[in-house]
Amino acid sequence: MLRPKKVGTLPVGDGSDEVKQTNEITFAPKLLDTLPIENKDITSDALHTQIEFARYLVEQRKAHYYFSVKGNQPTLLDDITTYFSNDSRLADYEDKVSVGHGRIEIRRIWVTSELSEYVLFPHVAQVYRIEREITDKKSGKTSLATAYGVTSRTKKDADPKTILYKVRGHWSIEVSH
Repeated sequence: MLRPKKVGTLPVGDGSDEVKQTNEITFAPKLLDTLPIENKDITSDALHTQIEFARYLVEQRKAHYYFSVKGNQPTLLDDITTYFSNDSRLADYEDKVSVGHGRIEIRRIWVTSELSEYVLFPHVAQVYRIEREITDKKSGKTSLATAYGVTSRTKKDADPKTILYKVRGHWSIEVSH
């Protein structure tokens, strides 16, 4: 009799119905092992901003990453926020206006490669700061949200507009032929 598979489990692989517990961090490489990702861009939430995952993508699979950086990588986050807190230049790119879901959004991005040799995270070519200015069309209230990230793509391969596009497209599915 087949047992229902639980979320967070993988088949053992010996033909039996036996499964073993896993988590998203260890499951991502197993899933990506089934896909041709060489020279592809992999975007990820902060949960997958892991040193071993970055090495896996770049060194083993010859892919590139765009990772969100939050509190689970405190030193990396501190390095990036400190750099951008001292950066008073205008945004490198601004996505003028996006209207949808009852709101107006303006997205700005600042990018630097100056930290690539400094941060203790593998294969970082650029770090970025994204600011979203969101105005609710009904109330007129405006709020700001800031996100930070890293990518293994160099300036030559990913300009600020490209980085913003990739990060914004994280929740979409892209099919290439």
